Amino acid sequence: MERRLTAILAADVVGYSRLMGANETGTLAALKTLRTDFIDGKIADHQGRIVKLTGDGMLVEFPSVVNAVACAAEVQRGMLDRNTGLPQDRRIEFRIGVNLGDVIVEGEDIFGDGVNVATRLEGIAKPGGITISGSVRDHVGNRLDLAFEDMGEQTLKNIERPIRVYSVSLSSLAARDTKDTAPARQEHLEKPSIAVLPFNNMSGDPEQEYFSDGITEDIITDLSKVSGLFVVARNTAFIYKGKPVKVQQVGQELGVTFILEGSVRKAESRVRVTGQLISSKDGGHVWADRYDRDLTDIFAIQDEITHAIVEQLKVKLLPQERKVIGQAPTDSVEAYTYYLRGRQFLHRESKSYYQLARRMFAKAVELDPLYARAYAGIADCDSFLFLQYHVDVGIDSILATSAKALALENGLAEAHASRGLALSLGQRYEEAMAEFEQAIALDPNSFEAHYFYARACFGQGKLERAAALFERAAEIKPDDYQSLCLVIQIYQSLGRDRDKKDAARRGIERAESELTLHPENPRPAILGAGALLSLGETDRAKEWVSRALAIDPDDILTQYNAACVYSQLGDVEPAFDLLERLLPHAGHELRRGWIKHDSTLDPLRSHPRYQKVLELIG
Repeated sequence: MERRLTAILAADVVGYSRLMGANETGTLAALKTLRTDFIDGKIADHQGRIVKLTGDGMLVEFPSVVNAVACAAEVQRGMLDRNTGLPQDRRIEFRIGVNLGDVIVEGEDIFGDGVNVATRLEGIAKPGGITISGSVRDHVGNRLDLAFEDMGEQTLKNIERPIRVYSVSLSSLAARDTKDTAPARQEHLEKPSIAVLPFNNMSGDPEQEYFSDGITEDIITDLSKVSGLFVVARNTAFIYKGKPVKVQQVGQELGVTFILEGSVRKAESRVRVTGQLISSKDGGHVWADRYDRDLTDIFAIQDEITHAIVEQLKVKLLPQERKVIGQAPTDSVEAYTYYLRGRQFLHRESKSYYQLARRMFAKAVELDPLYARAYAGIADCDSFLFLQYHVDVGIDSILATSAKALALENGLAEAHASRGLALSLGQRYEEAMAEFEQAIALDPNSFEAHYFYARACFGQGKLERAAALFERAAEIKPDDYQSLCLVIQIYQSLGRDRDKKDAARRGIERAESELTLHPENPRPAILGAGALLSLGETDRAKEWVSRALAIDPDDILTQYNAACVYSQLGDVEPAFDLLERLLPHAGHELRRGWIKHDSTLDPLRSHPRYQKVLELIG
C-alpha cells in the first residue's frame, strides 16, 4: 500500500442543483468554460494535479501546502471578479477546503482521512470562502499575503478527532463583499438564521420514528415559509439525526445563530412534544416549552411552536405567510399519521412495502377524501407496482389519481413529482420532464422529484443527467442508500471509475445501517451486494446476495439484482436461471428500461441463452 503526505484541495459549486434546475445546458457549458479558461490554468500554475472531477466539484492535490492555499485564494478572487455584474441566479460560487494529510494512493486516486478532512472543511466554508486545517495554517506561516481567522476546534462529520480550523480572509474579497456583489450572503447575515434538528423519538418504539421525523419536517416547512427567516434545509439538518451534538458546534458548522431541538412522545391518544430554542453563540436558552395534549392537537402544537419562534426572533409575518402557516395539511390527525407511515414504507422499495404503503395512503384518503399528499402517495405506489412488479394497474387510473392530487393542491411538489412518474409510465417523457422540473422549482429539496426524475432519465438513456439527479437525491436524503447504489452502474457505463467507487463506498455504509434497522427488507442487502462487487469485494458480495435471497427469494427486484451480481461474477447459469424466472412477471421498467441499459448484464449478451431473455423482454 503506497502512502504519501500531500496537500489536498476540495472544491464544490454552491447551489449546483438550483443552477442545473434553472438552466442545465447553460450551467454545464459555463462550468466547462470556467474550468478550461480559468481554473485548470490556476491549478497548473501552482503545480497541482486534478485527482477527481464531479459534476459540481473537484479534488486536487499539490506538492506544496503554500501552493495549494495560494491557488485557492486566486481562484476565489478570480470568481468574485467574474461574478461582478451577473444576476444572482447565474453566478457560480465555490466553497473550498484545504488540508495537509497522509493519504493512501491507488493508481491515480487518493483516499484516507487526509482527503476526508479536506472534503469536510469544504463543507463548512462560506460561499466564496476557504477553510483550512491547523496543519495547513502552521505550514503557510507568513508566506502569503492573507489573513486567517481562528474558528477553534471543530468536530467534523465522520472524523474521529477534533480539527483546528481557520477561515482564510482575502483582503480584496473582504473589500468587495457588499450587498451588490454578494446579496445571498448579505441577506443571510441580515436575517435571523435557524436550524431545526431532528426531534428525538421518546416513544420507546423505533417504529415511531416516522412520526417524530414528520413533525420535524413540517416545522421546517412552516418556518421556511417565513420570508424574514433563513432556515437550514431538511437534508442538511438531518445529518445530525441520532448523533450527540453540541449546539455551538452545530451553529458554527451550519452558519446559523439559533438551533431548535426537541422530542416527541406518542402514546395511544396522547402526545407530548418539547421544544427549546437555543442561541448557538453562547448556548443559552432563548425559549422552551412542553405540550401535553391529545393527539388531535398535533397541528396546533406545530403552529404554536412556529409562532413562538417567530415571536422570540422578532420576525414580522406577512399577512399571506400568517395565513399559509396556519393551514394544516389535513383536518384528520389520524389521516396524517397514516400518511407519514405510508411514506416511510414507500421509501423501502419492495413489493410488500409498496402494498403496505398503499394501504396506509388509502386509509388516509378514506379518513380525509381531500388529502392531496395521500393521493400522490397512492399514485407513487401504483406506479412502482406497475413498473417493477407487473401488477395490473391501469396507467389511466394512475394518471387520474395524480391529477386528483394536483386538483386538490396544485402547488404541491409531491403531486407534480407523482404526475411526472405517472406520465413516464406511458413514455410521455416530454410532459413528464416538465412535471419533474415544476416539482423541483416548487421544492428544490424534494427527494421524490429528483429520484423519480433520475429513474426516468435512466430509462431514456440520459445517463449524465440521471447520475446528477441520483447524486442530488442521495444528498437530500442522508439515509438513502438506493440512489448511490443505482448510480454505480451509470458511472460504470460513463467510464467514471473514481465516481463509481466513491458512490459504492457511501452506498455500502448507508445500506449497512438500513440492514441493521430493517433486517427483514432484502433491498439494502441486494443493492449493497452490487456495490461491494464494484469495489472488488467478491466474497462479501456473495454473502449479501445469499442474505437477500434468503430474506425474500420470490421478490422480482431481488432476483434481478442477484442476476446482475452473478453476471459480473461470471456465474452465467444462475444469472440466466433468475432472469428467465422473473421476466414473465416483471414490470415495464425491468423488461424494457433497466435491462436495456444495464452494463452489469453485458457478460451475458454473447451467451446463447440471451436470445431467450430477449424473447421474454418482448
